[in-house]
Amino acid sequence: MNKVAGPLQKTMRRRSIVIGVCSGVIALVGMSFVSCRSETVGPYIQIARKPAIDPDYSDIVIPCNIAPLNFQILEKGRAYRVRIHPDRGAAIEIGGRTGSMRIPPGQWRALLDASRGHEVFVDVYVKGADGRWSQFQRITNTIAQEGIDETLVYRFMRPIYSAWKDIGIYQRNLANYDTSVILHGRSFGEGCLNCHSFAGNSPDTMTIALRSERYGSHTLLVRKGAVDKIGAKWGYTAWHPGGRLAVYSINNVVQFFHTGGLEVRDVVDIDSALVCYHVDSGKAVCPPALSDKNRLETYPAWSPDGRYLYYCSAPILWKDRNAVPPENYDKVKYDLCRVAYDADADRWGEAETVLAAQDTGLSILLPRVSPDGRFLLFCMCRYGCFPVYQTSSDLYLMDLATRKYQRLAINSDYSESWHSWSSNSRWIAFSSKRQGGALTRTFFSYIDETGQAHKPFVLPQKDPAYYDSLLETYSVPELLRGRVKVSRPMLARAARAEPSAVVAIPITQATPQARPREPWQERE
Repeated sequence: MNKVAGPLQKTMRRRSIVIGVCSGVIALVGMSFVSCRSETVGPYIQIARKPAIDPDYSDIVIPCNIAPLNFQILEKGRAYRVRIHPDRGAAIEIGGRTGSMRIPPGQWRALLDASRGHEVFVDVYVKGADGRWSQFQRITNTIAQEGIDETLVYRFMRPIYSAWKDIGIYQRNLANYDTSVILHGRSFGEGCLNCHSFAGNSPDTMTIALRSERYGSHTLLVRKGAVDKIGAKWGYTAWHPGGRLAVYSINNVVQFFHTGGLEVRDVVDIDSALVCYHVDSGKAVCPPALSDKNRLETYPAWSPDGRYLYYCSAPILWKDRNAVPPENYDKVKYDLCRVAYDADADRWGEAETVLAAQDTGLSILLPRVSPDGRFLLFCMCRYGCFPVYQTSSDLYLMDLATRKYQRLAINSDYSESWHSWSSNSRWIAFSSKRQGGALTRTFFSYIDETGQAHKPFVLPQKDPAYYDSLLETYSVPELLRGRVKVSRPMLARAARAEPSAVVAIPITQATPQARPREPWQERE
């Protein structure tokens, strides 16, 4: 062997070893995978627990059309490898020197498409400081047959107490990470936006309530591509399925503070009623069943067939409507009620109680009926009307055929609230403070045909560490079948313009006696 051939043969032998490693497997206690694009997994030991990852995307049901669920591996190590794979078919292999795992979108979509209705496995390998690899117990997730609605609309804001600034309503494409502004407060003098609502899961009919020191408090109505500014501030709004009638609340809301606790803010409705707005005529009426002067009515929600309006109602327990907080504020508990409606005759029935607070011992709030009409999702808390400020607030599900209800297993030790359904009745989006108790985040949960709610997961982000430093809150998540197409400039011009319609509210039975009050506090 000459001096040239010797080193060449040695080099070729080394390359052969590398090629063999990249195409074969090495294991002490099981099979492992390797990749030439980053550090390979060598012999490993097995760890008898699942890896700590954040966000916690383990043991969940995943929509078949969701963006990649990027995550961080929280285990200490100097190299990381992840293999995401079905029982059969192509696997996704990623890794690096840090625990930040970003899944390639194209491979992720292919995996979801091929795995509908089947399990997908996540194998995590970590190389320790001693150079030895460890394999953690496998994470098993399920890809649902049913997808989630394409768009999430939400309000994004700072959790401030006494002023509004830098508040916007955004929309997010759930198939990827594309986010756009629908309307921002800076477009009308740093105003406030809240109580956005839609007709069903359609983006075509929308209202946004506005508050502005410069431009006043009004409501934007988006319908058939046009934007009108209504000279009345709508509160919580429910659209009849036909899209020609909206029921909204008028609320005399005040905020006050407790001296201590995880959440020191609190809210009380001094007085409230429900108003029906007929879009074609521009007229507003207050049916007696929805505007009892001795009760508080709020949180309207239609059944999908439009035959019933569900809402929450509580007795007024105070005489002085100027006291903050009023007497007995912490004893107010809302009933779940409904009233029949005949759309052809425009006729309302009598109010009936569906579930009484006296029977539950809790305040019943935020009813939302599934689009298939089977279930009613609501939350209950110790008292009052504003569950996001109450740690005791949990989600419940009622079977409307039997009126039996259950506390969902997906609840945490913190507040759960502000929920909505996907158009196929298989997914819910809701606000939760489970990530530390202070800030709301949007979570999703799969609701199967029996009404069982599966482990929730947080809205995925491109950066796995996104939520670690986020001080803003996501609130009022609404699932839509498509994106809101009306332009931001069109909405901004309407927000700054004079009202195109002035609505006279004919309060017949509910007559607030307190001094006029502009609800100034931030609603999460």
